[in-house]
Amino acid sequence: MKQLTKAEEQIMQIMWQLKLCTVKEMIEKFPEPKPAYNTVSTIVRILEDKNFVDHETFGKGYKYFPLVKKSSYSNQSLHKLMDGYFGGSFKSMVSFFVEKNDVSVGELEGILKEINKLEDQKKTK
Repeated sequence: MKQLTKAEEQIMQIMWQLKLCTVKEMIEKFPEPKPAYNTVSTIVRILEDKNFVDHETFGKGYKYFPLVKKSSYSNQSLHKLMDGYFGGSFKSMVSFFVEKNDVSVGELEGILKEINKLEDQKKTK
């Protein structure tokens, strides 16, 4: 899966939220100052070329929808981050975030509970 630019990722975040939308509807979700219609339209066409987005005809225009799930892209991006900055070590990545972001013991316990819950769910499948 290809990496997205910051602008492409911003549009994908909106598409994942809206599921099916026009360029105009995407622009409405942007904070001020809103990007130009042509800018968003060009980025959407690039996303289509990268097979992240497709469209369906809607009247005289198009409605766009994501082809790539947010969870799939998030997983790929996280692995790329982990490989590039932490030598592929999840432990090193978590240690970095704990050290640099003052994660509390309570937050770590919550994370461990969530991990244990997910592990239990995997066992029952």
